[in-house]
Amino acid sequence: MDAPPTTVTVSRTLAQRLSGTPRGARLARHLAVAQLHAWGGRFASAEVIDRVEVIVAELAANAVTHGRVPGRDFELRLSLVTGSVRVEVTDTRAERRPPGPRDVRPSGPLDAGGRGLVLVAALADRWEVLERDCDGAPGKTVRAEVDLPLRRRP
Repeated sequence: MDAPPTTVTVSRTLAQRLSGTPRGARLARHLAVAQLHAWGGRFASAEVIDRVEVIVAELAANAVTHGRVPGRDFELRLSLVTGSVRVEVTDTRAERRPPGPRDVRPSGPLDAGGRGLVLVAALADRWEVLERDCDGAPGKTVRAEVDLPLRRRP
């Protein structure tokens, strides 16, 4: 991620384990949108919600398509950190690591796939791929952040 904030204050977090199925990926997207609406305010601006919704949809779809280990769930974590909404999707497959932000290349017009991380790169203000941070368990986390609009003073 480029230029991380010097201090990060997490004020609100949603963490949910979901089945590694297309249904679980769809539910992740719905949960993220519902949570942003529940948090309200500038977190629920149409632009932020639209961007987060597509990012969650793509990362969750990748987790169930490329990161799935039978019998294992993936995790969605949505957090409000200083100035942004952070999306983290963690799966349990360590050996299939996606390319990082500098390595993503657009797919060709006739390619069947390969557009998900291109969309994430276009919509997220920052994103990265990390080793899973959970008691030494295998896997990886893809983290993306969407900056919040600045508050306008009356």
